[in-house]
Amino acid sequence: MTEIDVLVELLHSELVCYVANIENKDSANKQGNLSTLEYFGFSTGYRIVERLTKEWPRFKDELDTVKYICTDFWSSIYKKPIDNLRTNHQGVYVLQDNSFRFMNKISTGIQFLDVAPMYIAFTSGLLRGALANLGIKCQVTAEVQTMPTCKFHIQVQRT
Repeated sequence: MTEIDVLVELLHSELVCYVANIENKDSANKQGNLSTLEYFGFSTGYRIVERLTKEWPRFKDELDTVKYICTDFWSSIYKKPIDNLRTNHQGVYVLQDNSFRFMNKISTGIQFLDVAPMYIAFTSGLLRGALANLGIKCQVTAEVQTMPTCKFHIQVQRT
């Protein structure tokens, strides 16, 4: 693991701890705290993809853009491509990571599924921000059924 990788993991852990501390002070605002993490991810993803694609030509379609996110973008952040991409070819994409980096160090016990949303909210925002910068407005939701596997559902918003 490189120094950058360690710094990214530490930054992510500190963001989650920061938001969790806010949540403990105001337990009625749990959804707002997840939104804070998602916003941090959105602004980060928007900036990262801008730097990564400045030398790239425009993508020819939505599917090519999502494939780029699953391979190059994901690899630049998580050091491996996404494990599985599924689509219905109507604007719904499901990205699955079988060993999500930010949850690898959390126990796989079912009792830890309650904290999983705190660890994937940032990445949901990261995906939404990257896709927004590439011209795709979407909604990103995530689910964790077994640790450390998670799925990110991308619903493209057509106008």
